[in-house]
Amino acid sequence: MYRDVSICNTYNYGDALYWDARYVQDAGTFDWYQRYSSLRPFVRHFIPTSSRVLMVGCGNALMSEDMVKDGYEHIMNIDISSVAIDMMRRKYEYIPQLKYMQMDVRDMSFFPDESFGSVIDKGTLDSLMCGTDAPFSAAQMLGEVSRLLKLGGVYILITYGDPKVRMPHLSRPAYNWEILLYIIPRPGFEGSATRSSSIKSYLEPVPITKEGLLPADFVFEDPDSHFIYVCKKKDETTGLSNFPAYPLSADVL
Repeated sequence: MYRDVSICNTYNYGDALYWDARYVQDAGTFDWYQRYSSLRPFVRHFIPTSSRVLMVGCGNALMSEDMVKDGYEHIMNIDISSVAIDMMRRKYEYIPQLKYMQMDVRDMSFFPDESFGSVIDKGTLDSLMCGTDAPFSAAQMLGEVSRLLKLGGVYILITYGDPKVRMPHLSRPAYNWEILLYIIPRPGFEGSATRSSSIKSYLEPVPITKEGLLPADFVFEDPDSHFIYVCKKKDETTGLSNFPAYPLSADVL
């Protein structure tokens, strides 16, 4: 149920052994889906540079390094692969803003409740959705993410999963998340020079129906777009939204 098989193949992306073997073979850096330069407007808009950030499934990506260069002060990076963590810990041992720990996102009990102001996930939930017991693994991970977020904190999920396959997991009442959706083209995509009026700027949130789906008339500029879900943990005492009312811009400072 709700297992997104569209991005899966014969590999078990939820298995530490697969990732250990992969990082032994591919020791260079690699960023899944999007580089920080593309995600920066969203990160800077929703996450203060002083926020304590948890990067789940960090792998050997440059994302955290780029964020530190952009002023972020506290980034805890975790990954299920001990090979990746050992590699990255050695690489960044002289950068105090970056910490690395081997950890399974389905059990982050090492950290107390409300330990982080933000959590960033670039493909990690997707990996679990390709593994065995996908719905159960997703619930374990998202429950932990919700537990670790401070009130008002945000979980930014970058994924291939459209609302049909991701909203059933993200919209569970127990998480108490208010969700905004953005859609951005994959790196290198060259769209038409003049966008149709029916296609909104990727810096504008995409409306979601009450069923948690895209509007029937929504038009994708890039059929292989990436989806960005910004999930804010609501303050139960007020029930009010604290999402910024001003629009995103390409150069959020």
